[in-house]
Amino acid sequence: MIQALMVKPGEIIFQDVPVPEVKPDQIKIKMKRIGVCGSDIHVNHGKHPYTSYPVVQGHEVSAEVVEIGAKVTEVKVGDKVTIQPQVVCGTCYPCTHGMYNDCEELKVMGFQTTGMASEYFVVDAKKALVLPETMSWEHGAMIEPLAVAVHAVRRAGDMTGKKILVLGGGPIGNLVAQTAKAMGAAGVLLAELSGYRLAAAKKCGIDTIDNAKEDLMEAIIANFGTDRADYIFECIGINATMKQAIDYARKGSTIMVVGVFADLGSINMGYIQDHELTLVGSAMYREEDFVKAIELVNDGLIDFDTLITHRVKFEDYEKAYKLIDEQKDKAMKVMIEME
Repeated sequence: MIQALMVKPGEIIFQDVPVPEVKPDQIKIKMKRIGVCGSDIHVNHGKHPYTSYPVVQGHEVSAEVVEIGAKVTEVKVGDKVTIQPQVVCGTCYPCTHGMYNDCEELKVMGFQTTGMASEYFVVDAKKALVLPETMSWEHGAMIEPLAVAVHAVRRAGDMTGKKILVLGGGPIGNLVAQTAKAMGAAGVLLAELSGYRLAAAKKCGIDTIDNAKEDLMEAIIANFGTDRADYIFECIGINATMKQAIDYARKGSTIMVVGVFADLGSINMGYIQDHELTLVGSAMYREEDFVKAIELVNDGLIDFDTLITHRVKFEDYEKAYKLIDEQKDKAMKVMIEME
């Protein structure tokens, strides 16, 4: 089978490798779509803090099951699936207390272990989530980033009647905003500098703040009143927006850290202490987040199509990164088409 290997930042080669043998508790899947995410971009730029080279990427996927092991009962040949890409130890404190996404030995496919950027992939059956037959391959590959958003929103707590501010209108920020709204938030505001991403958010039914033209504090008060937001989600992963989240939070409120920081963060701890702010990290997802993500899509509460802006053939994998670098904010979600 053909596999895409990133040998160093910005350089991908294709190699012919054997398809692994399917063990009794594993399945073989034929890849259909692979989404490129912000963490992948960090790897392409040589800035991901936990990835070395060479590396096979690919963790946002949809695929068809083409072979199952003798002990597999969870899925059958022909099923549409997406895959949880975490590889965990199963024995550490987080793993034995229902928090395997925080495993002490966590590895993620496409970063610390082999990803799914190949024609076929063999994986433990328990990592597969069966998708509805009616779901498109593209939407199936979007379930993983939606699970990131679902996990973050659920980490925050009950959204019913809450006022939510989302900083960042990229795919994850957009999906966090859509998820908070779908799960009962009374008001959701998304703040962003890019006119393109603001337009995308509006198309997805999200109210917006244009950070390039509006004073953020004034806009928050105008929309939410002097009590401001109940929860602020930082979905970019840079010091500037983390500072905004802290500066514009009301006393005693909660800030959800969702963005992946490529550079060392710098925050005003004195302000956090004095204002009794709560900082909550949100890392990846668990199976229940995938299940909820699929449910939200089935219920027609999530718009994926607005976010999928570009499509690239598997043999042109590098072109996906060039598109993202050149188009920047206009490349929301690039899909790698495997056929």
